Amino acid sequence: MQWTSILAIYGLLWVMCAFLLLPFGVRTHDETGLEKIPGQADSAPANFRPGKLMLRATILAGILCALFYMNYVNDWINVDDINIFGEPPGAADEPAIYRN
Repeated sequence: MQWTSILAIYGLLWVMCAFLLLPFGVRTHDETGLEKIPGQADSAPANFRPGKLMLRATILAGILCALFYMNYVNDWINVDDINIFGEPPGAADEPAIYRN
């Protein structure tokens, strides 16, 4: 696997982790006891910390990317392990060019 592919996979995992971690650790003004600004949504965060979110997303994405790369190298889980439906009907009748 090329390093650019690893970088692209890491970037995708980082964005997914950032969105996954976004709601954790955030409190509203009602929960913290702070006064709300007129017109502010009730669900608006009072203590949003983007730096902390980016650090958590970086660590989690690094772990997941390392696991992905180790699976790629060691072939722990492959397509045959995930295929829960078995061979499709009529697959034996298709030409050999379409088979592995």
